[in-house]
Amino acid sequence: MSTTDQGPPSPDWETIQQSAEFTQLRRRLRGFVFPMTIAFLAWYLLYVLLSDYAHDFMSTKVFGNVNIGLIFGLLQFVSTFLITWLYVRHANRSLDPVADKIREDIEGGDR
Repeated sequence: MSTTDQGPPSPDWETIQQSAEFTQLRRRLRGFVFPMTIAFLAWYLLYVLLSDYAHDFMSTKVFGNVNIGLIFGLLQFVSTFLITWLYVRHANRSLDPVADKIREDIEGGDR
């Protein structure tokens, strides 16, 4: 087999990375991920600080043996699932169409 029969040439990744579509994809991803990460870390830090320094507040009984600390702890799980759902929705609406276009341009550009 000669060197010219090795299949299609590999894509020019540097050109793809500098394309308007890739820049848009990166901007949309960062526009979601960075603010959501900051919000989640702030929410988690609030929970940790309240647990450490506001014992009386966190031990306030809401009903039965359930206190505010337990509710805040469970809300950490709820917020994680909420962020996951929001990301999937964002990706389906804003990221996947651009990524699909980039992939189509790469795979079908020579056809």
